[in-house]
Amino acid sequence: MVATPHALSLHALAVDLARERTSARALVEAALAAIEDPAGEGARAFVQVDAEGARAAADHSDRQRRAGLAPSWFAGLPIAVKDLFDVRGQVTRAGSRALDDAPAATSDARAVARLRRAGFIVIGRSNMSEFAYSGLGLNPHFGTPRSVFDRQTGRAPGGSTSGGAVAVADKMAVAALGTDTGGSCRIPAAFNGLTGWKPTSARMPGDGLIPLSPSLDTVGPIARTVRCCAVLDAILSGAWPRSPRPLPLAGRRLLAPTTVVLDDLDAPVAAAFDRALAALSAAGATIEQSPLPEIHELIDLTADGGLTAIESHAWHESLLAARGGDYDPRVAARIRKGATIPASRHQALLDARAALVERLRIRLRQFDALVAPTVAAIPPRLDALQDDAAFAAANLRALRNTMLVNLMNGCAITLPATAPGEAPAGLMLAAPAHRDAALLALAAGVERVLARSGSGTGGG
Repeated sequence: MVATPHALSLHALAVDLARERTSARALVEAALAAIEDPAGEGARAFVQVDAEGARAAADHSDRQRRAGLAPSWFAGLPIAVKDLFDVRGQVTRAGSRALDDAPAATSDARAVARLRRAGFIVIGRSNMSEFAYSGLGLNPHFGTPRSVFDRQTGRAPGGSTSGGAVAVADKMAVAALGTDTGGSCRIPAAFNGLTGWKPTSARMPGDGLIPLSPSLDTVGPIARTVRCCAVLDAILSGAWPRSPRPLPLAGRRLLAPTTVVLDDLDAPVAAAFDRALAALSAAGATIEQSPLPEIHELIDLTADGGLTAIESHAWHESLLAARGGDYDPRVAARIRKGATIPASRHQALLDARAALVERLRIRLRQFDALVAPTVAAIPPRLDALQDDAAFAAANLRALRNTMLVNLMNGCAITLPATAPGEAPAGLMLAAPAHRDAALLALAAGVERVLARSGSGTGGG
């Protein structure tokens, strides 16, 4: 029997630990076995695995639990950490060879420290798009892990938190710590039948990680369920772990924009979205399908690379000069766009964005959430991405819907909207900033409805 997502959730595993049906050491050994499986994706999903450290941490966690001193209910669960975060004693490469000779971190990033404080065990550093600059997840330096869907063919895992999503999908970790600048948690989650959460960025600690675009970067998790993401959200934001009570959908108002986000959908994505809307409507939600013209203005902010190109170039300028030959050429080209944008453009973009954020906050206050397909496409074949033009088109298409939430400074979650065996497609719920708790509660209700309708258990 195939385990359901809920059977592999943080809560289900925590119950197993509490009732001594398993141990932290057993969970770590199972994760390491999955990583080391020569027929699996471990060698590409991780750039570094700390087997010795994870085993030692697991044994310590088991001793704490036996003594009644476990720091949280979730102590002992193995988690993957994106190669963007500092982990004490390890080099932070951000999926690049340009930082091979960088000094090891002297302390954990605050997000990592908070996970450790709750008792999570860092199993390893997960692979990623180099410097987090792609929505597809390809990495020419460390290899590209394949999406859980149609693995024999070989399809893109989604980026930039590619290795983290594949690690969770393949049971190499119970969850993954990632970042989301334009969709980097939600896209790989959608491509692998998982749940990915992008919190309001101001709620999350951003120190101890290599930035892509500080104006847009957000720390977030990838896991199996909404409840899992809510627990990790609480820990990462410095609160005590808590679970949302699923919100009944009766009387909830959802806006399904018809502007841009429904353009050029792959057939499985369109079908999954239509089924999801029908299920939500049957559960009592009121769904308004209408234009949202501000979407065009948000997209205009990305012209010539926008904030991401400007802000990434500011960080990378000296490293590009010294080690540019070690970069993925596709990544280097996007970063170098920032050098051609006048400095005055940066503040103009920030001002225009701030005005749009406020307009959208007012426009959307009558709705509980926006709802849209997470990604317009199913995971593209890797062999179709060799051509630079094809890669660029697929990358923009992958990022198109998710990046809108980062630009509007909102919060968002993707839920699996397809059943096992189907091509994976995600359903995205989004809201303006600081409506995180309400959105998670709504998402828990939506998750329940999708499961009852026969979808929402993950494609692949």
